[in-house]
Amino acid sequence: MLLLPSVGCTSGEYSDLGKVTGQVTMDGQPLAKSLVRFAPESGRPAMGVTDEQGNYELIYVRDIRGAEPGKYQVEITTWFRPETIEDSYKKRVEKIPAKYNKRSTLTATVEQGDNQIDFQLESK
Repeated sequence: MLLLPSVGCTSGEYSDLGKVTGQVTMDGQPLAKSLVRFAPESGRPAMGVTDEQGNYELIYVRDIRGAEPGKYQVEITTWFRPETIEDSYKKRVEKIPAKYNKRSTLTATVEQGDNQIDFQLESK
């Protein structure tokens, strides 16, 4: 009998990740189609996109959900996915103030287990 080692990642490799979900609102209204990016001081960032109700779930890599435990700077930007070739040439207009993305003041701490992290943004 010949035994071959399995190739690829195992779920145990990511067992210490914390599951991160939440809701993003702006001026009290759900913020749809926004990219939520958790950037650690070092290591891999985790990202998610909000749905129509402003809900997001972070993805660590490919289909692995979550983020490593630790402190993060959080950036929230307008999500833009071109639907046509012509759309890809259009300049993206950022609808979210820079204090939440380019000059983000948002931070979060992720722990092992479930994390509900909501963001209430203000347009002014």
